[in-house]
Amino acid sequence: MTTSNYASEHETDEGRVFTVTGGDWDTIVSGTDPINDERIVVNMGPQHPSTHGVLRLILELEGETVREARSVIGYLHTGIEKNLEYRNWVQGSTFVTRMDYLAPIFNETAYALAVEKLLGITDDITERATTIRVLMMELNRISSHLVWLATTGMELGAISIMLYGFREREYILDIFETITGLRMNHAYVRPGGVAQDVPDDAVRKIREFLKMMPKKLKEYEDLLSGQPIWTERTKGVAVLDVTGCVALGITGPVLRSAGLAWDLRKTMPYCGYETYEFDVPTHPDGDVWGRYQVRLAEIRESMKLVEQALDRLKPGPVMVADRKIAWPAQLAIGVDGMGNSLEHVAKIMGQSMESLIHHFKLVTEGFRVPPGQVYVAIEAPRGELGVHAVSDGGTRPYRVHYREPSFVNLQALPAMAEGGLIADVIAGGASLDPVMGGCDR
Repeated sequence: MTTSNYASEHETDEGRVFTVTGGDWDTIVSGTDPINDERIVVNMGPQHPSTHGVLRLILELEGETVREARSVIGYLHTGIEKNLEYRNWVQGSTFVTRMDYLAPIFNETAYALAVEKLLGITDDITERATTIRVLMMELNRISSHLVWLATTGMELGAISIMLYGFREREYILDIFETITGLRMNHAYVRPGGVAQDVPDDAVRKIREFLKMMPKKLKEYEDLLSGQPIWTERTKGVAVLDVTGCVALGITGPVLRSAGLAWDLRKTMPYCGYETYEFDVPTHPDGDVWGRYQVRLAEIRESMKLVEQALDRLKPGPVMVADRKIAWPAQLAIGVDGMGNSLEHVAKIMGQSMESLIHHFKLVTEGFRVPPGQVYVAIEAPRGELGVHAVSDGGTRPYRVHYREPSFVNLQALPAMAEGGLIADVIAGGASLDPVMGGCDR
C-alpha cells in the first residue's frame, strides 16, 4: 500500500466505529429493522427468588418472547471435588454431603458405595446398614421434593404452599437430627456402613410422619391442582419431550414427566431396591404440570418405601466387621449419640498398645484403598447422581468426580425457554429443580 492510499484508508476509517467482534457498527445497525427486530438483552439473576440465588440467565428478548437463553453458573463454586484429594477416604463424607445441600444423604451414599466398590466390600455391608441407607434416602427424597413444591409455588405466586412444604420438611429434619445429630450436612453414611444406629425414638417419629403425611399431600393438591392460575402457569408450559430429554442427558422427574419410566432404583438396582415394592410414576405431557404430578406421586412412593424399610429393621451391626475400615470410635449412646465409650478409651490408653496404634492411624491417616477406578450411580431426587472415584492405592482419593443431575439438567433450560414468554422461564427453570450447590461443586 502506498502512503497516499494508506492515508486515504486511514481517513476513511477515522469516523467509523467497530464492535468487539470486528464488525462495523453502521453496517449492523443498517441491517436491523427498528420496528420488527427490536431485541434487548436482560440479565435475570443471580437472585432470590426465581433463579435460586446463584444462577444467572442471559435472555435475549423480542417483546416478552425469549429468543435466546443462556445459563451462567459458578457463583457458588466450592471446590469440593478438589478438596477431597487432600482428605482421607472417611473424611470425604463430610465434604460431599455439602454439595447438593437438599439431598445430603444421597451425596454420602453414592460416595460410600463407590469407595466400598473400590475396597471390594460391597457384599459385606450389613443388612441393617443397607436398610438404614434406604430409609434415610427416601426420607431425604420426600424432604427434597417438599422444598421443590414450596419454592416453585412461591416463584409462581402460590405463596401459601411455601409454608405448607417447609412445615412438613421441618418434621423430617427433626427426624434426621434425632438419628445423626444434625439437620443438614450429616456425614452419616460412610464407607462400610453408617456412623451410628437409628434410635427407637426416631422410629416412633417416622411412623408418626407416615400417618400424618397423606393428609398433608391431599391439602397440597386441594390448594394447587384445582387452582386456575396454577394450571395456567404449568400446563403446556416449558415442554420438553422424551427425545429432547434423552438427547440432553436429562434424568429424574423431568425425564419421567415426559413418559419414560427410567429410574435407577428399578433399572440398575442398588442397596437392595430390587426387593422393595414401589412404582415409577410417569406423565405423558413433559411440561411443568407433569413434573409437579410426578414429584407428588414420588413422595407417595417414597412413603411406601420408608414403611417397608422400617418393617425390615432387624437388630444387627451398622458397620462392617473389619476394624481396619470401620470408623475407629466406639460410639456411646448419649444425649447427642456421639463420643468414645469409656471402655474404648481405657483400652486404647492403658491396656492395648496395638489398639492405640490402630486407633491413631485410622483417625489421622485412614485406610488404604486398592488402586483402580469405579463409577457408581444412584437415583437422587433430581436424577442420576454418579460418582467416578479413582484410587492410586493411598489413603486419600486420587480423584473423585460427580455426575451431578442439577448441572446436566440445566442444559434443558434454553430448549424449554426459547420461543416462550419470559414469565415461563421462571416456571421452566423451577421445574428442573436445580440446586446450585451441586451444580457448582
